[in-house]
Amino acid sequence: MLKVGIVGCGTIGGEICRAFDEGLVQATLVGISDVDPAKAESLARSLKTSVPVVSLADLIQASDLVVEATSKAAAPVIIRQALERSRDVMVMSVGGLLESTDEMLRLAQRQGRRLYVPSGAIAGVDAIKGAMVGRVSKVTLTTRKPPRGLEGAPYVVKKGIDLGALKEPTLIFSGSAAEAVPAFPANINVAAALSLAGIGADKTEVRIIADPGCDKNIHEIEAEGDFGRLVARMENVPSPHNPKTSYMAALSAIALLRRITASLVVGT
Repeated sequence: MLKVGIVGCGTIGGEICRAFDEGLVQATLVGISDVDPAKAESLARSLKTSVPVVSLADLIQASDLVVEATSKAAAPVIIRQALERSRDVMVMSVGGLLESTDEMLRLAQRQGRRLYVPSGAIAGVDAIKGAMVGRVSKVTLTTRKPPRGLEGAPYVVKKGIDLGALKEPTLIFSGSAAEAVPAFPANINVAAALSLAGIGADKTEVRIIADPGCDKNIHEIEAEGDFGRLVARMENVPSPHNPKTSYMAALSAIALLRRITASLVVGT
């Protein structure tokens, strides 16, 4: 049975652990790890099944597949260490992968390992992947979030945007995915995943709207190419534990784990 280790015991890491605890994934959770051991210990105590809290090195050693659920800044180091030890990696902090894609792909190819990226909180990734077999001319992501879900983003801080003062939907960012990912590292992993599946971060257009009347994280994708035209919209319920994270992001990761271990695989 596949042995899985989870690095990062926050919102998404916790949801994935609970999926193992409930028998939703046909694999063995061999350990969890976090830079804050107290957080990892607290999560371990909340689970019905005993799961060891271990160091990153020990977790990688014990795993066939390492699930990275940390942050954009921490992800590259974890991915690199896991690949160097010939482990497959599922990447949740896709922005961290996006900025070092070439390096990580070379390392994965040299080691004969795989990098997995869940679709996350967006719809239409299967269609984008299929369309990329032909020519895709344009991909646009429009993200609409409650203002509180964008608090603390480097772009918001740098521009001095008073999110609490907004009374109507306001476009606060428009640019490429390459620009959006570092500007909103905790909010826009979907742009990174879409870029990897599609035409790349420099060509993928991103618009971010802060909407005080919105109670969901909404992502709309528009794409055009030889295949025709795609319009996909996802209205995500924010995680009850973190308004910056859509619940679907965790569900997507769990679904990918189930796909990796499944006898029947449906979808592109």
